[in-house]
Amino acid sequence: MLDSKIVGKVIQQYRESKSLSQEVVSGLADIGRTHLSAIERGQRKPTLDTLFKIADALNVEPHRLVKQIEDEMKK
Repeated sequence: MLDSKIVGKVIQQYRESKSLSQEVVSGLADIGRTHLSAIERGQRKPTLDTLFKIADALNVEPHRLVKQIEDEMKK
């Protein structure tokens, strides 16, 4: 089962590692900042489309995000 808190944590870690604000990433991904915030807090699960938009905004390949999520879930 997909853990929304882990998904959010991984996205937040990527965003922060690139020193980007939620405002910037949400603008680049064409999603609302509050939506991105809810995803990062684990309150919402992103759709596949949204996950790809976020990955593009973070300039990371989507499979890397998914792999990191998988790795975190195995811990």
